[in-house]
Amino acid sequence: MDAQAFTRTNALQSVHRELGSKLDSGWNGMAIPQSYATDPYEEVAIVRSRAGLFDVSGLRIINVWGPDASAVLNRMLTSDIDKLQAGKSAISNIVDENGNLIDDVLVYRDGATEFRLSHGGGNLDRVIGGFFDGSRSKWEKDDDVHILSLQGPLALDILKPHAGKDLSTLKYFEHAPNTLFGKSVSIGRGGYSAERGYEVFCTAADAPVLWAQIMKAGEPFGICAASWDCLDIVRVEGALLFFPFDMPNGDETPWEVGADWTVDLSKPDFHGKAALERRRTEVRYANVGLEIDAHEAIEPGAKLLKDGKEVGVVNSTTYSRHLMRSIALAQVTPDLTAVGTSFEAKSEKGTFAAHVVRTPFYDPHRLRTHPLDER
Repeated sequence: MDAQAFTRTNALQSVHRELGSKLDSGWNGMAIPQSYATDPYEEVAIVRSRAGLFDVSGLRIINVWGPDASAVLNRMLTSDIDKLQAGKSAISNIVDENGNLIDDVLVYRDGATEFRLSHGGGNLDRVIGGFFDGSRSKWEKDDDVHILSLQGPLALDILKPHAGKDLSTLKYFEHAPNTLFGKSVSIGRGGYSAERGYEVFCTAADAPVLWAQIMKAGEPFGICAASWDCLDIVRVEGALLFFPFDMPNGDETPWEVGADWTVDLSKPDFHGKAALERRRTEVRYANVGLEIDAHEAIEPGAKLLKDGKEVGVVNSTTYSRHLMRSIALAQVTPDLTAVGTSFEAKSEKGTFAAHVVRTPFYDPHRLRTHPLDER
């Protein structure tokens, strides 16, 4: 598929083509650089040791504002928005009346009555309108915003000299208005790489200039442009779930994907609360990390067998050259989550021994994203 066939325009199309991307893959209606001319494993090595620049503009952004915006979001989402302070963000979820996950949502609180919602491949934008019926607040998709995500241990060193406000004081899941290379932006600390990272929210018009300036500033540090192939490797190494690929049945609750920490049952009634209270004791699935005795990644959808019985499915997979392991995020029955539990993974490439290991696979204590001095 040609980039022109997508419903949303990526302002960095020419940049990605120069880097070797065919732009024949899309996400949420926008062309994405699935691969470049460079080896994604070389990109991973640079992200893990220096820094890589990702274009994650395929995320959907919804702006929310108004006097009762917090109340509306509290009715819609599983977490307590009133506990979120301005300048901070938090992962939340939206479920249907049966408690099934509809979407995962990253909520940015910009002020007392102003929010931004970032979401991926779910259905938030299809259902959000109903929650605002009769309210005094508004919501609007923002297809202009582009997101440049610089990830890696040297990300701060690259960006700090060129930001108007000190980035070193910004903690994980914090964000603030800023300037970068003279352009007005919002910068949040976070990302999808299991490394220290910063996400630059800018206009489509400013995206090419900012990309070029970040890459130029990063040259002395060994920066690289990082593809979505690279992103998928580092996010699996970091055991970061990707909606809906790690929820293969389509009827999972937050309890069944390890997202119970996003649910606040102590807050007043919200959409799907009664179902979540009931289904808290009806957990059918659990997510685990697997190490697979294979010399390559096996395909998502491979079946997991225990004593000849099918007990689960493989979801996200990769071969990690950094860890020298074939690894996967998988869904199994709740009684089979103990570290060391063994399975047979029945794959198109053969049948392989697999066993449960601790996650994240990379940086198990999450020291890269959550340094001890910030906890």
